[in-house]
Amino acid sequence: MPQDAPAPEKAADGLVASRRQLLMGGAVAASAIVSIRPALANTAASVLNCTIPVPDQARAGNYVAPNGQLVPSSTPGAFPGGRSYTGQQVKQALRGGRLPGTGYEQNQAYLNYIRRLQQGTSGFTCYASLQMPR
Repeated sequence: MPQDAPAPEKAADGLVASRRQLLMGGAVAASAIVSIRPALANTAASVLNCTIPVPDQARAGNYVAPNGQLVPSSTPGAFPGGRSYTGQQVKQALRGGRLPGTGYEQNQAYLNYIRRLQQGTSGFTCYASLQMPR
């Protein structure tokens, strides 16, 4: 540093930040944003394309009761499963739409089943991803 140049001001913690360091830090932050945005876009797209089976394969022989519980196929008022829905279809249904190929009661039963999904159940991660704010 030349003797005529004013001394840089010291930060509260005693460290001195030069303009070059600050500009380099800004460049790093900008490149991080540029590389993260496409990743977030891909994540959002994959969430909408993930699938939620109703019911999951481990319990495929069961029917879905109106409250969303799985019951034996002989249960009156229960609906057969065996169908998978995409995250996009479920998201639209949760916002007041209807799952493809379902009537009102069947749609409600399937949505109740999906809302009851627990960790370790096929489709849970997809449903949990739909619940995360963007």
